[in-house]
Amino acid sequence: MPGQEKVEMQWMPRPEESAPSNCPQGLEYLLLIDQLLVHQKIELLELMTGFETENKYVVKNSLGQQVYYAKEVSDCATRQCCGPNRPFQMQITDNAGKEVMRLDRPFRCGFQCCCETQRPFLEVQAPPGNPIGYVKSEACACVWPTFLLLDLNMQPILRIHTPCCGVGCCDCSPKYPVRSMDGQDVGLIQKQWSGLTKEMFTDADNFGVSFPMDLDVKMKGVMLGALFLIDFLFFETQKQNH
Repeated sequence: MPGQEKVEMQWMPRPEESAPSNCPQGLEYLLLIDQLLVHQKIELLELMTGFETENKYVVKNSLGQQVYYAKEVSDCATRQCCGPNRPFQMQITDNAGKEVMRLDRPFRCGFQCCCETQRPFLEVQAPPGNPIGYVKSEACACVWPTFLLLDLNMQPILRIHTPCCGVGCCDCSPKYPVRSMDGQDVGLIQKQWSGLTKEMFTDADNFGVSFPMDLDVKMKGVMLGALFLIDFLFFETQKQNH
């Protein structure tokens, strides 16, 4: 609009120091980060019609600089019919437009299924085609679900606990503590309150994830993947104005 200046997105500069040999290319940004903010973009078509579109996200550091851009790739029919259980790939690109991470989620029946092979699961790849870890649901709905964050060898490294009411019915900012396997606090995934209108009429969400600066960079990537899985499982259902 006239009289308004266009705000340019500032990207996080690529780290000047060389990354360790075990750091996947593109994840060197995470070496210098202990927090990420994830903002889902509002889709006008979805807002006006309720027609579920592919999700898009901006991933920023604590200074507000963009680190990554994430875009869901999924089939139109499954988005409308399968809702939060739908299969998808999430393509995560850096400031050069290069895909540095890919999240691969197969179709699963959800928490209600007591069959372990049908509970929520996510593979994290960095670069695409190279798995670095996994996220899987540890328990079915009869025991409130927790998530295991696994390394490449499917060994559990971290556990995510969900709040008792899942989507935080008593709290606008539900918290998902991340703990080591012996119960020590390691990090936190938290949904951020994004405003009454946005919360009521869209399923576009804001999240934050924090972790120790010295956490293995691959596990930081797996935690980011877990954030997206939590968004789909608990917050993807289209809001209705009652």
